[in-house]
Amino acid sequence: MTDIVISGTGLYTPQESISNEELVESFNAYVEAFNAENMAAIEAGELAPLQPSSAEFINKASGIESRYVMNKSGILDPERMVPSLPDRPNEEQSIQCEMAVGAARNAMEQAGKTAADIDAVIVAASNMQRAYPAMAVEIQDALGIKGFGFDMNVACSSATFGIQQAKDMVASGSASCVLMLNPEICTGHLNFRDRDSHFIFGDVCTAVIVERADQATGQEQFLIVDSVLQTMYSNNIRNNFGFLNRGDESGIGEDDKLFVQEGRKVFKEVCPAVANQISGQLEKLSIPAASLKRMWLHQANLSMNQLISKRVLGREAAPEEAPTILNEYANTSSAGSVIAFHKHRDDFASGDLGVLCSFGAGYSIGSVVLKKR
Repeated sequence: MTDIVISGTGLYTPQESISNEELVESFNAYVEAFNAENMAAIEAGELAPLQPSSAEFINKASGIESRYVMNKSGILDPERMVPSLPDRPNEEQSIQCEMAVGAARNAMEQAGKTAADIDAVIVAASNMQRAYPAMAVEIQDALGIKGFGFDMNVACSSATFGIQQAKDMVASGSASCVLMLNPEICTGHLNFRDRDSHFIFGDVCTAVIVERADQATGQEQFLIVDSVLQTMYSNNIRNNFGFLNRGDESGIGEDDKLFVQEGRKVFKEVCPAVANQISGQLEKLSIPAASLKRMWLHQANLSMNQLISKRVLGREAAPEEAPTILNEYANTSSAGSVIAFHKHRDDFASGDLGVLCSFGAGYSIGSVVLKKR
């Protein structure tokens, strides 16, 4: 059986960042204006007043301190609170393509690959800016890659599902080297007027190169030992925006066209499912949890990651065992676990083991066991 490896990763980080304090200042200005405008209805008991937010509340609830964004001014404008990302002419490179090309070049340099070495492109992300042409095909063309490309979406688990798709393609011989990309503009679907979620997401793009080990040319390679995917239907995380919305005349449910979630239910249901999947996978492989050097977990919520790692290890995880990047990047959907892997693996020696795991809407869970070669 041919060994298949991750030979490179890449990261595109937007130039602009928003701190919790900046976000709260904008949100609270909106709250103050809303309550003043609707004072009569509030005093009559017909409408509940909006509650202000605080940087301390955000950090305690999530562990998030800041987030990178593709547009800062539109989000922080209390009268707008939506990123300003104008449509580009069809002849110009799309914004997600631009992000992906930056991350891809980073990964290709790390893996020692040129466009001629790559056979396929997968774009796996929660947030696609259009239905077609596929983002993957546009990115493939921008990079000068031959072969084929396609898009896929499994929400926050898209990257791990994409890694398995790439691995299976290499194993079957339909490709020998695959570029998998996660361009996430999560701020585009976030309701910045919702106190419970306005702080959650940021924007970023990650890239992963998966290829045959005997063709890998990069200096750093991680063997894909095993991967497990799982989905369980749930409405607790949902976004109803879609191309059929314009066919609905009711005009009802504007907010549910943006990100919505039942956070407490998600925490209660997802954490044990993720821990059980990782533990079962390790047991199947006869790998003791104590043998893991690192868990690169989905970066959605610090408390979730702490609970999952504790259940897997049977004790509290040290910070280096389950590194956190969401304090700087916030939740970047499918890209979060890849950012953690990209930034926290330099200390691995040959034979060291780790688990790359993502989880989210669906529900969906993907876990990939990796070993440094």
